[in-house]
Amino acid sequence: MAEDSVAVPVPSSTNTAPLGHSVIPIVNKLQDIFAQLGSQSTIELPQVAVVGSQSSGKSSVLEALVGRDFLPRGSDICTRRPLVLQLIQTKRKPDGTEEEWGEFLHLPGKRFFDFNEIRREIQAETDREAGMNRGVSDKQIRLKIFSPNVLDITLVDLPGITKVPVGDQPSDIEARIRTMIMSYIKLPSCLILAVTPANADLANSDALQIAGNADPDGYRTIGVITKLDIMDRGTDAR
Repeated sequence: MAEDSVAVPVPSSTNTAPLGHSVIPIVNKLQDIFAQLGSQSTIELPQVAVVGSQSSGKSSVLEALVGRDFLPRGSDICTRRPLVLQLIQTKRKPDGTEEEWGEFLHLPGKRFFDFNEIRREIQAETDREAGMNRGVSDKQIRLKIFSPNVLDITLVDLPGITKVPVGDQPSDIEARIRTMIMSYIKLPSCLILAVTPANADLANSDALQIAGNADPDGYRTIGVITKLDIMDRGTDAR
């Protein structure tokens, strides 16, 4: 019996961008509008959430993905509000030079070309909403980074899990932070980067534990080991 012939579509010779390149900016814009209006409506665009305990190196992982230093640092809790970071790939100038800048949703129209100023604005906006004494808020800070060196993706930096309340933090601070984290990572569209420092026991990793609650099969979870330079002598980095 002769086999039925099937016409195979021939790819167009024109250079067309993948579908995501046109869809992602539209959905990001809608998310910005919802955030400004205080709407609870959401569109589940795939995003990457970075989770871990306090001082686990989450910010370093996020900055490595962006390729720039721009997040507040310190020995105390630094991420005290969810930071929704939209990376937007731009084209290089005709002469090959690059231009990178950031824009905050709460400061429309203002471009930050100095990434140290971006760090200061994140800190100032955090203090404005969460207080200056280490309080935590679930109200988002939304930041866009425009650069030819990034991919179009949405990252979320979440407060680190802490055990002991300090400053203005309530006695149930750990439960509040865990609830906040779960509200993001429970979504099927969320990829989880579970960050654990190399000198911590993976069996007791807060990041892997909460990721396991949201993603029992581990299909959406990627474990990240940080601070390999301080791991205990005689242990196996693998």
